[in-house]
Order: sequence, then structure tokens, then C-alpha cells
Amino acid sequence: MKMKKKQTPKANHNILILTYVVVAVFLAMICYFVYFLQFKSEDVINNSYNARLDSFADRIVRGEILSNDGTVLARTDVDADGKENRVYPYGSLFAHIVGYSSKGKTGLEALGNFYLLSSHVNLIEQAVNELSGVKNIGDNIVTTLDVELQQTASAALGDRKGAVIVMEPDTGKILAMVSKPDYDPNTLAADWDYLISSDNTGGQLLNRASQGLYPPGSTFKIVTALEYIRENPAGYNDYTFNCDGYFKIEDYTIKCYHETAHGPQNFQLAFANSCNGAFANLGLNLNLGKLKGLTGELLFNSELPLSIPYSKSSYVMGAGADTWNILQTSIGQGQTQVTPMHNALITAAIANGGTLMKPYLIDHVESIGGEEVKKFMPASYGNLMSADEAGILTSFMRSVVTEGTGSGVRTDAYAVAGKTGSAEFETGKETHAWFTGFAPADDPQLVVTVIVEEGGSGGKAAAPIARNIFDVYFSR
Repeated sequence: MKMKKKQTPKANHNILILTYVVVAVFLAMICYFVYFLQFKSEDVINNSYNARLDSFADRIVRGEILSNDGTVLARTDVDADGKENRVYPYGSLFAHIVGYSSKGKTGLEALGNFYLLSSHVNLIEQAVNELSGVKNIGDNIVTTLDVELQQTASAALGDRKGAVIVMEPDTGKILAMVSKPDYDPNTLAADWDYLISSDNTGGQLLNRASQGLYPPGSTFKIVTALEYIRENPAGYNDYTFNCDGYFKIEDYTIKCYHETAHGPQNFQLAFANSCNGAFANLGLNLNLGKLKGLTGELLFNSELPLSIPYSKSSYVMGAGADTWNILQTSIGQGQTQVTPMHNALITAAIANGGTLMKPYLIDHVESIGGEEVKKFMPASYGNLMSADEAGILTSFMRSVVTEGTGSGVRTDAYAVAGKTGSAEFETGKETHAWFTGFAPADDPQLVVTVIVEEGGSGGKAAAPIARNIFDVYFSR
């Protein structure tokens, strides 16, 4: 009789290790599956490369997109033959931010695609509809968008090219986003060939608010000032400069806007008057490596916490730059590029004591019966600067309005803190006009950022647009 070979302790040990490995892998798979369902499944399903998502439309009528007060911004009409037509009641007003759902999907039509093609009609009704071949009604997304502020921003910008962003600094809610020139999503199919043709130079499909890249002009002096404050925490108020309307060094000349001679300037007054000479001179005294590090902290050359398509702002000057590049970059010219949305986020962080809240556009999702399905809450991205630094910049930005270039938003009704900018971009053309700011200065509730392409002076072209928006908001 043949005896069975007894397993050695070493063999038992190896089997035990293998068992632990298998169990660990199994548990890891379960954990990832739960994580995927909880956090990633919607992103994967909603991915534009997921061909199965559009098949949801075979059994669900696309839901509505609503403003923050329930006004319909996009809906699907179904005729007697069952043909569906996506309708945008406000035409071009919300074109870039609501987007379109034909010829691909953009804006909120893309961002909320998963929810719009999901249905929380009660189970009995769903079953009856499935059996009878009737489509279920998709869920609605209720946005953070404010119709009155959107209308005000659009009317104030008028027929000029540019962009306007309105948001709450303490929540991150985007209340309005305007980009011009625009287009009518109701006639997109008919207009498509022209809109994408090489003969069309209007760029109507580009969302300038999040994708347009511009030299920041004097709005970048917020960054230059912050770096100077960091390098001179005890002595930044001691800085002085006598402005003759221009600043000369070596063979280079930096001129103030319209060669205005500002006279004797301290640091805060130079900021208020947007004195190019003072900031060009100041820039020569900065640690360029630290300045580049600060721009990284402020999200230049970085991903933004934004859920719609955007362009990255760029800052390229580092240690070893020549004098001309330092002079230009310090006043917001040179190779620096920024989007209006990014400028708004930096401004919002200052208004919120240094903390940037993640911007968002969808407040909640609800069923056709009005039942809340999903709620989105404010979330912090992190600190872009300290509370003390934000407080100093707020006082500087307040002085822009009270005694400097921001008189276009000066009023006794509320206190605005802001920064104007006039950005050169091409020889022989008028400068782009910038304004970015918030109000009330001592209890910020609203951030407004404006750019008017070839608008000239930021104080004269962009600031009054912001004033219109502030007036409407604070008159409620």
C-alpha cells in the first residue's frame, strides 16, 4: 500500500500566502468596483467617446435644462409623428454655456448629458412605457445660471467681441457666462457649414470666457504686487516711484497708458493708477524664480478645477530672462496669456480670503415630477494665497475704484474692489479692455470679470459693463 506524502510546513506556508494574495486581489477588485460605481461610472458613461450613451436616446426623451429659478433654457419638443426637436427658448443668449446637442455636444448639454438621458419616472410608469413602446421622460438639470444677470451681461457687452463671467466667490456658483460673437443653437444645423468654414473669421463657436487666451495687461499687476509683498513683507509700503509717463532703462522704454505722468507714487497708489513705469521698475527687483513659482500656485500652466472645456493660461518667463522680457511681463504683456475664467478664479480667491471654491454650473438634478435626484454642493479647491495676502490685495483693489482707474464702477450704493487692464496684442490695433473685481469689498458676494476685445481702456470700456451687472444684482 502506497503512503500519501505528508505536506511540509513550508508547503502549507506557501499555500497560505497564495490564499492571502487571492483574497487581497478579490477584495481590491470589490473596492475598486464600489469606487467606480460611486465616483467614476458617470464620467465613463458620459464620455463623448462612449458610443452606447446616445443609445439611451432611443428610449428616453432628453430632459430640460433650467435656470436657477426654473426657467427653461433648453427643452425637447415632440411632434405628432414622434419626431424630437431640441429647442432653446433664449436663442443665442446662453449659446456657449448651455451649448448644443447636435453636431456633437457642448456646454451643459455635454456636461449634463448623462442626467438628461436618465429617467426617474416612477417604476410603474416606466414599465408601462417600456411595454407600450413609449419613451420615458429624462431628468432635468437645474443650473446655477441667472437669467436676469445673463441678459444684463449680454446687453452690456452688446455687439462687441469679448466675454463676461459672473460668479459667487464663497460658493463657486457661476451665475452668468457670456461670449461674443455668438450663434443661435436653434439654427445650428442650417448655419453649421458657414460657422466652420474658412471664410468665417468670427469664431462664433469659441467660448471666449473659458477658451479665449489674452494678454492679461494690467490685471496681471495683481500677481506682480503679490510677489513683491511676499518678498518684502515688512517693507512693501516703503516702495516709491516718480512717474514721468514713461520708464527708461538701457535702450528700453515702458510707457504708461497714453503716457500719463502719475507723479510721485507709493506702492498702493501705483497699483490704483496702474502705473506701468512703477511696476516695470518693481519687476526688475523681483526674484524671477519665485515669481514663476507664484504663477504656478495661481494655476498658470496648470489644470483648472473646471468641468467645461477651457484653455490653460500660460506663463513662460523664468530666471535668466532679459531686461525687456522682465519689463513687459511685470506689467502683464510679453508672452503671458490668460483666460477670462482664470482671471475670475484668481479674483474669486482674493474675495474669499485666499480660498478658491471650485466653480460649478449644475445645482441639482430633478425628475420630471420635481423630485430631487442629485444635489451638487460647494467644494473648496484650496488656498491660492493667505488670508492676510488676500486682505492686502483687497485694499489695493479697493483703491483702484476709489482713487484710480476703476472710477467706472464707483458708486455710493455698494463698495467695489477691482483691477482694470488695457492689454496690447498687435501693433496698430486698439488694446483689449479688462476689468475684474468683486463687491461688496468688505463682504464679497459677487465676482465679475469682463474683457472687451479692442475695447481700449479697461476703466472706460470694461468697468461700466461690470457696473451694470453689480447694479442689477444689488438692486434686488
